[in-house]
Amino acid sequence: MLPVLEGASGALVMGVFLTDIFLTVLYARIGTGLIADRVAHLTWAIFCRAADVFGQKRGAVLSFCGPVILIVYVLLWALGLTLGAGLIIHPALGTSVRASTGETPTDFVTALYAGGSSMTIVGASDFKPSTDAYRGLYLVNSLVGMSATSLVLTYVMQVYSALRQRNALGLKLHLLAGETADAAELLARLGPQGQFSSGYTHLADIAGSMAEMKEAHHFYPVLFYFRFRQPFYSVSAQAFMALDAVSLIRSGIADRQAAWLKETAAVDAIWRVAMLLVVTLETTFLPGDLPVSAGVNSAESEVWRTRLAGAVRRLSAAGVETIPNEAGAETYLALRAQWQPHIARLAPMMAYHIDEFEPSGEKR
Repeated sequence: MLPVLEGASGALVMGVFLTDIFLTVLYARIGTGLIADRVAHLTWAIFCRAADVFGQKRGAVLSFCGPVILIVYVLLWALGLTLGAGLIIHPALGTSVRASTGETPTDFVTALYAGGSSMTIVGASDFKPSTDAYRGLYLVNSLVGMSATSLVLTYVMQVYSALRQRNALGLKLHLLAGETADAAELLARLGPQGQFSSGYTHLADIAGSMAEMKEAHHFYPVLFYFRFRQPFYSVSAQAFMALDAVSLIRSGIADRQAAWLKETAAVDAIWRVAMLLVVTLETTFLPGDLPVSAGVNSAESEVWRTRLAGAVRRLSAAGVETIPNEAGAETYLALRAQWQPHIARLAPMMAYHIDEFEPSGEKR
């Protein structure tokens, strides 16, 4: 009876880890991982605790977390499949599975070795199946092992490809804004003298890139844990600049010059995909017990009014016809109140502060 239970336990363990590989690598939907997602969150929590010890080098320590999580994934799945195969083979050691030479050990460590070896090429192990049933098991294990290895390696390469695309978008926004982290500077450069016709191509490109980034995080949630020292590489900073740019277009630029711009699909798409991105990440990765913002207080309103005034001055200096501050302030405050709380909650999760995304001189 015990050998049967051990074999059934092994099959269950293998089934659980194969399901986790399927949900993480093939099904690829955010928030559906069986084990991997929880392990990633735990690894991040451990890194955050450890990084606190390093003070100013905290960000540098956290930058290793993403690659470490991928290594943990590989080890987790390999050890899980090895454990399952070992549990199945253990009752058969010395009978249906024998050592190639000499007496066959029957301890569990040997079973783990035989199980792990069975996940590689058939015939490469020191232990050989002597019955048809276990020959079939070795063949299945070999196919499972090779398939899992190929899938995991492909997954790792795709994660880094998606990470490169995310970083490229962050760098593109950073350079288009003159390395200022200022959405007003971005708009002034895209529409000098109010000529946004040529800059619209960049806005459409930004909308497309942000949609790709949102889907990348949907397919590869582990991307969230890749942190870089420069804030402009972060998802929060990219969403901040995109949403602030749309808010300024709708509240700071006069309709006579750019009414068409406010109604374009690209501007609307930037707003929608950036909001969808931050809300999705917030819902998936943030603990549900975090306090929810009670609304915009007077201090925040004053800071945002000051922000709008500075943005309007920059746009006016670039020859863009603007809306008077007071006329556009209520629109800007209403728009910013929709996205600011989400980013303010999301940024600290990756050890940033929302003030790091504000243009120089406007940080609180």
